Parts: sequence; C-alpha cells; structure tokens
Amino acid sequence: MRFNIAAAAISAAVLSGNACADEAHKPLKDESSESSTKVAPSMATFTPTSIKADFLEQFTSDWDSRWKPSHAKKDNTGDEEWAYVGEWSVEEPHVYKGMEGDEGLVVKNPAAHHAISAKFPQAIDNTDKTLVVQYEVKLQKGLECGGAYLKLLRENADLHSEEFSNATPYVIMFGPDKCGHTNKVHFIFNHKNPKTGEYEEKHLVSPPTARIVKTTELYTLIVNPDNTYVIKQDNEEVKSGSLFEDFSPAINPSAEIDDPNDSKPENWVDEARIPDPEAAKPEDWDEEAPFEIVDDEAEQPEDWLVDEPLSIPDPEAEKPEDWDEEEDGDWIAPTVPNSKCAEASGCGPWTKPMKRNPDYKGKWTAPYIDNPDYKGVWAPQKIANPDFFEDKTPSNFEPMGAIGFEIWTMQNDILFDNIYIGHSVEDADKLAQESFHVKHLVEKELELADKPKPKDKKGVEEPSFKEDPVAYIKEKLDLFFTIAQNDPIGAIKFVPEAAGGLAAVFLTVVGIIVAVVAGGSSAAPAAKKAAGDLKEKAKEVKEEAKATGADTGKGATKRAGKGQS
Repeated sequence: MRFNIAAAAISAAVLSGNACADEAHKPLKDESSESSTKVAPSMATFTPTSIKADFLEQFTSDWDSRWKPSHAKKDNTGDEEWAYVGEWSVEEPHVYKGMEGDEGLVVKNPAAHHAISAKFPQAIDNTDKTLVVQYEVKLQKGLECGGAYLKLLRENADLHSEEFSNATPYVIMFGPDKCGHTNKVHFIFNHKNPKTGEYEEKHLVSPPTARIVKTTELYTLIVNPDNTYVIKQDNEEVKSGSLFEDFSPAINPSAEIDDPNDSKPENWVDEARIPDPEAAKPEDWDEEAPFEIVDDEAEQPEDWLVDEPLSIPDPEAEKPEDWDEEEDGDWIAPTVPNSKCAEASGCGPWTKPMKRNPDYKGKWTAPYIDNPDYKGVWAPQKIANPDFFEDKTPSNFEPMGAIGFEIWTMQNDILFDNIYIGHSVEDADKLAQESFHVKHLVEKELELADKPKPKDKKGVEEPSFKEDPVAYIKEKLDLFFTIAQNDPIGAIKFVPEAAGGLAAVFLTVVGIIVAVVAGGSSAAPAAKKAAGDLKEKAKEVKEEAKATGADTGKGATKRAGKGQS
C-alpha cells in the first residue's frame, strides 16, 4: 500500500489540531458494563434522508404512529407462554455506535416471541417492476438462536381487527436466521396457484450464510422483472439466480405425471442379466480346497529367539508398600513386551506360516449373461397433469400492504434500521451510502479497538504514544492496514495517526509541508507545527533507541521514505 502526500498532510493536521493521538481514540462515554459505546472523533450525526420510496423507515421521533406492537397468541396454540410478550423500543445502539442520534427498532426481551408491524401508505405492487428490499440488522449481543428477518405482508391482511402474528399471510420473508448449526439468510415467498387459488411457500435452495457479528450488517434483496434475484450482504453479492431454478418446491409443476392407474404387467421382465442356464461346473472344480495352506518351503529366520518369551515381568515394577500377601496373595510384577523381540524377527516357538492356496476356487456359481427376455425398467405411462399451469412471471408478487417483524430469539438488543422497500436499486444504494457505509467504518474501528491490546513478554499492555511512539505507531499501522484492505480512503479518515504519524516520523515531513502550503490549505500552520513536533520527537526516539541498543526500524524507515508499506 502506498501513502500519498495529501493523505499524510491531512493526517498531520489532525494530529496537531486534535491533540495527541492517544486522545483521538479515547472513549467519550461508557453506557453499558457489557460493551461500552465508544464515540470516534469523526463520527457523523444522523440526518433524515431525502430519498423517497414506497416505504422508507429510519425510526424518527414519530415512529410509533406507524408501527403497532402485537401481543397476540401464536396460531394453533392456547398456552400463554406462546404469546407475543416481547417488548420493542426505538433507541441508539449501545454496542459499537457508529453515528450520533441514529436510532433503530430494538428487540428488548431475550427468550421471547416478538411481533410488530407497520402498514404501507399504499399497497406495493411490483408487477413488471424491480423490487428492492433492504434493511440493517445489528446483533448487539450476537445471535445464538433466533431470527432477525422481516416479512412483507399481503395487501388483504387484516391488521385492524386482528393483531399481527405467525398466521398473518405474507408475501416475502427475508433476512438472517440462526439456531445451532442452522445459519442462513432466508428468502421465502408465497406463490399463488392460479388454478386452485392456494398458496405454497417457495424456499430458496442453498441460501447464503448470515454474518453473526455485533457491527451493523446490511441485507439487500433484489428481484428483477426477468425472474432473476440477487441477495447482497454489506452491498456485496452473495447469491443470485433464477426464481424458476433455485426454489423448492418448483414454481411450475410438471406438464406430465405418472398415470396413477397404470401398473406393471405380471409377465414384465426387468432383470437385465441372469445366470447362464447352460453353464456347468467343471469336473476339476474343488469347492472344498481351503483358502490358505501351510508354507512348507518356509524356514525359521536365523535371528529368531525361540527361548525368549514375548513378554517379561516389568523390571522397574516394585511391590507396593501396603501389599499384604496374606490378604492380597503373592505379588506378581506386571508384564511388559520383551524388548529383545523387537530387535529380532520374533520370539517363542516358531511355526511355519500360512500362504494362499493356489488350488483354491471357492464355491462355483454360473456366470451371468444378458437376459434375452429383458424388457427394460418399467415405469408407468405419462399422462397430462390435470393440475398443470405455467406461471411465466413469478416475480410479479401479490400486492403487499404492510411490513412486520415476527420473530423468536434467545438474544435481545437486536436492532433494525434504515428499511427501504421500493423499486430503485440506485436509491437503495444511496441510502446505504448515507447511513450504513458511514457508520460501518466507525463501528469496525471501534470493534478493532475493543480487542485486547497486544502484550509484551511480561504480559504488560503496549504503551501509549507518549510512552513509546514506535510501538504506538506500529499498533495503529496494524489497524490502518486492516481497514485499508477494504477501504483505503476510510482507513486514512478513521486512523489518521497511522498514515500521518508514519509519514511525519519517518522522513516525509518535508513532503507534508510542501503539499499543504502549496495548496493554500488552512491546515498549513497546523501541518507545519505537527511536522516540526514530530521531527523533534523522531530525533528523541532515535537517540533513545541508540543509547539503549533498541531496534530503530531502519528497514521500515527506508520503506516509508519511498512511500511504501
């Protein structure tokens, strides 16, 4: 990875203008004993989007005018324990918060059934249109067993007279679900049989695996008018295919089926090969000949120890002090393999070994020949399927009138946010750029910072920048490179001391000043001061390292001077 001078200039200005690097990543508050919320210095503040969609939810202050919690009982059960007792709340995350003021819908109770729904302003009909379903999931306490999927409910679902439950008819179910070894991203849709009017669930075969992490994850489903689909996680495609080919049961039934009234004739021959009826056992065939016989030609090896036993009393064994021969009998040492036997061909009495009998033939059976009466594998005749239909546009789903979360989970604090349901892939991506991508970088940085710091051989955590600049910069470089693998610009933005500190300390001070001053930036004074401070610090570090005999990292210095990682 190469560091450009402009990035280093920004980093130097940040180091100088925002105090020392130690303070830049210090947690500003601690709201939870389990996982504190750490506020990064460059954290953005939530601003409602201007993007429009058939349904777009960011859980602003008026959210409860749209969403209705359910406390119904699960269908087909009369036990109170199966009721939707779980509570909901809209709040900011308390684990790896990535944006100020960004609230989401949160599952509040562990080991409970939760249900909540919101009606669409008007029914969503995606006939001959692209359908895009996108939302964020944040598993603040992980997910051992439970769902985090959403449902798009059928337009005629009666949410006025009946509370939302598992019995409420839905069109699409999409999102992560995990319990034990089962871990998948569901994509299920209900398909209406045009002949009978009945609905049948179509399940995606080989669905992608959900990412069980505590940072925000973005799930996107795109269904195109050409009956293809795409599933994305964090804006990366993880599954795509055809509605006709990738779902079970299949969309359309077979045009022909087996005739249920057809049966195999009694004289039908379906044995392809039979024993040759004309074959006879040869006269010299001896079925009694044994498989093995004694090898009369074998001779005893010269080093065979006939008088040595295979095992001997353990010479190191000793009779226990508490052994009472009157009660326990005579003590006999345990035996161990005779070591002399391992050094020779064998021990004990020698006998001639067995060998394969060349006259052995075994039981005679007639050879097989092709059956002259063979008619083939029988199968019933095909007839036209009376239930056949051909739906050429399964992507034209039933109109949808509401959205709902109807889940059971062992973990609480699952957070949902930034729900987009519409027809524009571009708008869904814009929303992700405004929300997910902004906070996800901060969350990943906080996640990395939350990991235990490397310790030296004595088990002591690495020092701060003031205590040991070389070790501090090395730690920040590790973080910088980790983020930069996926987002180089984000790495410079969220770990400025890695890029700026490395450049300044290791001989790129002049380049920083030239870049900032030449550009007429207002950060020029700060860059100059930072460069000067870091240059002096570099001298101190080198002098101290030289005096103590420590490694000054000349190889790294040379690489940094050339703009290389």
